[in-house]
Amino acid sequence: MPAPVQTIHVDTGHARYPIAIGAGLLTDRRWMTENVPGSALLIVSNTTVAPLYLERLLEALGERRIARCILPDGESHKTLQSASAVLDSLVHHKMHRDATLVALGGGVVGDVAGFAAACYQRGIGYVQAPTTLLAQVDSSVGGKTGVNHPGGKNLIGAFHQPLAVAADTDTLSSLPDRELRAGLAEVIKYGCIWDAALFDWLERNLANILARDPALLTQAIARSCEIKAQVVAQDERELNLRAILNFGHTFAHAIEAATGYSRYLHGEAVALGMQLAADFSARLGMIDKAVVQRLRELLKIAALPTEMPKIGAARLQELMQMDKKVLAGTIRFVLLERLGKAQIVGSYPEAALAGLLKDHFG
Repeated sequence: MPAPVQTIHVDTGHARYPIAIGAGLLTDRRWMTENVPGSALLIVSNTTVAPLYLERLLEALGERRIARCILPDGESHKTLQSASAVLDSLVHHKMHRDATLVALGGGVVGDVAGFAAACYQRGIGYVQAPTTLLAQVDSSVGGKTGVNHPGGKNLIGAFHQPLAVAADTDTLSSLPDRELRAGLAEVIKYGCIWDAALFDWLERNLANILARDPALLTQAIARSCEIKAQVVAQDERELNLRAILNFGHTFAHAIEAATGYSRYLHGEAVALGMQLAADFSARLGMIDKAVVQRLRELLKIAALPTEMPKIGAARLQELMQMDKKVLAGTIRFVLLERLGKAQIVGSYPEAALAGLLKDHFG
């Protein structure tokens, strides 16, 4: 018998919505009726996910006017062109402001669809139905939407909270091992920045999580969503605290851009970025080198990349200058005070950053 659905609530003050986590949500007509409003819907998915899950979602959504927009799969398609395709579909099917968009897929689908929902007629409702571990623990929650630009990751976007999130853990059964590991990078991140006990728990249970133990996967997703809900409730628009969720991401986004968004999955780049951020924290005397080693070992167990690509220090620093945390020309980093607690650092010796990049990227 499947475990009962867990529900976590995000409350930003002006928006409150449920994150449901459990098996069978995509076929749960009652949940879809209660949480997906509107007589007209547009389902946005991609060429990989739609053949697997679109029909069962359509059945659960019941008798409504439902259109679909199927995007190409992959981070390289997280573009204005894809967002435009969603907007074109909304116009073509004569959707109005009371329509609801349903994002069925991973982080790219959720980000593109959410951005289109934020833009269409100045904002329509959307529901996230994430089908990857990374999307279930991170990108589907919190209302960040957007697309990439050749000059940098997520440079174009909007804050637009979903109406609900349905994290159906059954979808993880079809997730390739590489995608599962990439999602675990974000779970490890939460242990680094917020919950040392979660990090300890991952060290003990990661092998069984990789073996797709349903109860452990659900626990990892639920705890990750709890942490993100707490952070988003305090700082929806990333004015201060929410930036800690970007631990490792300043480096990761630059690595993704430098490699054309094609060499690494997002979680793989985050794994590399977290190692760099932890090393930088140690070089600044904030944490012991033993913490850096613990993180590296956990990432190795998860079979995530630990060797840096041959990009060049100058190129990486150039791309980091486009990071959204840059203020007055200074790159701010999310670094560790200790395992389980992060802070945003905007003052540091430039020589320390130059040394870090030179040692890792030449």
